[in-house]
This record gives sequence, structure tokens and C-alpha cells, in this order.
Amino acid sequence: MITLDDIRAARDRIAPRVRPTPILRLSGLKQPLPWERVTLKLECLQVTGSFKARGAMNRVLGAKAEEVRAGLVTASGGNHGLAVARTAHVAGVPATVFLPSNVSPSKVEKLKAWGARIEIHGEVFDEANEAALDFARRSGALYIHPYADPFVVAGQGTVGLDILDDLPDLDAVLVAIGGGGLIAGVATAIKALRPSVRVIGIEPEGAPTLHASLAAGHVVTLPEITTSVATIAARRTDECILAIAQRDVSEVVLVSDEEMREAARWLWFEAGISADLSGAAAIAALRSGRLDLPPDASICALICGAGPEGIT
Repeated sequence: MITLDDIRAARDRIAPRVRPTPILRLSGLKQPLPWERVTLKLECLQVTGSFKARGAMNRVLGAKAEEVRAGLVTASGGNHGLAVARTAHVAGVPATVFLPSNVSPSKVEKLKAWGARIEIHGEVFDEANEAALDFARRSGALYIHPYADPFVVAGQGTVGLDILDDLPDLDAVLVAIGGGGLIAGVATAIKALRPSVRVIGIEPEGAPTLHASLAAGHVVTLPEITTSVATIAARRTDECILAIAQRDVSEVVLVSDEEMREAARWLWFEAGISADLSGAAAIAALRSGRLDLPPDASICALICGAGPEGIT
């Protein structure tokens, strides 16, 4: 499992190549939330539009030059692929990204703009991932897993360090979950430095990957994925990520696709923030009535990805 030292090393490593993202304290809302002290960590303003830029960059900067020479390959629901494509652009090597058929068209267009080779394979992430692994074996390209990689998880954990720097009075942080790399990194950082903070995960009802694994006490492979949100639609997590979640994650809340769509519209209306549905998941949880947090709690909602879903 990763440590606080791994995350601090990642922060130093990637600092010149990723973007500091702001904290926004919500106020003056027409449709208020049940809590007054809510802030947003705007990773939707990160390079490529999501926190994924941190993990992908840390993975490549932590690799040997000969590992990267043949290029990069990954599978993704969209955001990780964008991060790998941009990292490949910075490194001056080609990128190939395998995507499931339910990927957002806007993500595909951005990937093409970054110069990535696009392969649509299968209906869900796991099927695209098998094709990416096969391509890596045949081509020699460096495969970068979107969450089951310690360098990727440590890179994502730098978000937690940033949040603690900006919010000394934090009581709870809300983090969307796909495979679990983001919440594993953030929880490791936050719990190591401020153990009283609650780390709460948010998953789609149609892909309750970590929720099911926590309930079972072991990694569960979901029999099917029914969410339409490709960016948070993994059928299984990783053993190391589950161990971190068992230790450091307070709870996982499930939200529907429609609640995420409404939350994305809310973000656009109330704050002018263009989030994809995974980026709006934390707001969906805040609006759902399923969170048991004191009225005076200081809450940070991580807006993890950008997209046009709240505008259209």
C-alpha cells in the first residue's frame, strides 16, 4: 500500500507539470444545500479536465526512459485516457487509448485533439482494459492502469494534501469512486495528517464496486454495470485499494445517474461550473439526503472532472 511519503514524493515530482486548482466556498445559492460550510475542490480545472493528470504524470515520471520509449497505452472511461494522452504529449511519445462504447463523445473529441490513437472496444471498461493489456504485450508500450498502480494512486493522493493545505478546519471530504484510486490516495493523505476528517465515497447505483466489496469484506466483481457514466463504471476494484478503504474510508454513498445529471445542472446554474457526471457525484450526494453530517460541518466536495453534461 502507498504511504504519506509516497504522496509527498509524488507532489514534488509532478508539481512543475500539473496545475494548482482552486477551492471555491459556496454562497448565495438559489437552491441551497443543507450545510452552509461547503467548499468545492475544482479538479475540473486541472489540465485535461480532471485529477487524472496527477496520477498519469507521476507514473511516467517514475518510470525509466526505456519503459516509455515505445509509447503509452491505457484503457479508460475518458478522463484517465485524456491524462495519459496529455502525459504522452509532454513526454514526446505516442499514446493509444482503449475506450468502451459508452464513452462520452466529448471525451473522444478531446482525446483526438491531444493526438491519441483511439480504439473503441467492448461495452464496459473491463473489456476495453483487456484489449489495452494485449496491445501493451504486443507493442512494448507502457501500460498505465487507471487505478491499480501505486504511482497513479500516489499522484491522485496529492489532491488530499492540497485540500488540507487550503482547509484547516475540514470535517469531511466527498470523493467520487470509479475503481477507487482517487479515494485511496486522498484517504491515505488525509487520514495520515488529520485522522478526524471523514472521507466519504460516492458511487453510482449502477456500479457499486467499492460499496459491494466493503460489504463482502473482499474484492467483488460486479455481474453487470448499469450506470451510463463511463468515467466511474469499473466492475471491480483492487485488493490494495480495498484495504485502504477498509482502513480509511468512513462510508460509501450510492447515487443514481439522474441525481448526478441534476447535480451537474445545479453546478452550472449555481456556480457556473461545467462538470461531467462523475464530477457532479459529490454534489449529488449532498443533495440526496443520504449524508449524516452535522449542520455546521465543514465539507469539501471534490469536483473531479469537467464536461458539458450540466449545460446540455
